[in-house]
Amino acid sequence: MIQTLTSLILAAFAAYIGAWYLGKVEGNFALLLFLATIVTGVYWLAERYYFLPQRQQAAARLELDARQRHQELLKLGIDQVDGNVLQAKAKILAQPWWLDWTAGLFPVIIAVFILRSFLFEPFKIPSGSMIPTLLVGDLIVVNKFHYGLRLPVINKKITEGTAPQRGDVMVFRYPPKPSLDYIKRVVGLPGDEVAYLNKRLTINGKAIETQDVPDFFDEDAMRYFKQLEESLGDSPHRLLNDDTHPAYISGAHEFESNKNCRYSIEGVVCKVPTGHYFMMGDNRDNSLDSRYWGFVPDQNIVGKAFFVWMNFGNLKRIGPFN
Repeated sequence: MIQTLTSLILAAFAAYIGAWYLGKVEGNFALLLFLATIVTGVYWLAERYYFLPQRQQAAARLELDARQRHQELLKLGIDQVDGNVLQAKAKILAQPWWLDWTAGLFPVIIAVFILRSFLFEPFKIPSGSMIPTLLVGDLIVVNKFHYGLRLPVINKKITEGTAPQRGDVMVFRYPPKPSLDYIKRVVGLPGDEVAYLNKRLTINGKAIETQDVPDFFDEDAMRYFKQLEESLGDSPHRLLNDDTHPAYISGAHEFESNKNCRYSIEGVVCKVPTGHYFMMGDNRDNSLDSRYWGFVPDQNIVGKAFFVWMNFGNLKRIGPFN
């Protein structure tokens, strides 16, 4: 019975992963990992406090029976006994396959669950919206506790942590579709008035200073882009501007609190609501961000991105970034 139940559980996990891979369902890795932790944890407890003691008792009975039989045969003058008791005992004590694939995996799964849910999570940069800070293919690490610890799956905040600052590179759940993770730079804090007019950023009436730096060569596009250095927070960062791209925000969505934004031929001006953030990509003319779909609520925050741990096409990318 237990073997059949375990087979069905493992088959359900495999079917979900397969359907996710084939695009048949919208996957949720946090939920999948949480369920795997619960299921393997139950099997681990059952193994430790029920199945293993039963196997140990059976092995002890086998050893006792073998010893008694050996003593009886010795009385009959027989000192050669067929069978390998140690080998039989080892087979009895060995975990069956259905415990190997459940209880045996629990220590690894719970370690990954704790690490990913509360400490650090890896991400891969899929698009060029954060060029030149982050390139397509960069594998980054996100600090999950910097902005406060959150419960996995429901993302409920349980500790305060440090409040997001202007200039932070943040991973968050995309507001129109929270199952997707996005990465952008924090530009506007709650209560800020953010204006992006004629490709110049102004916050609370103060223009953010920029200075020209050498043009950036995009190897994928095989062309140079105008590159600027901007200071939003404590550390400057670089951004791209495409002089051939109009300042007008084309294709802005209808979104909650869109009444807080005023669009014009010059760009957009937004008042950031309480508990929300205004996000922009560093590749200013190639980034689908708050100018298009609105503000990021605090409950959508995933963590602060801070380190490139690998780029298989360019090992020089490894290191911290601003």
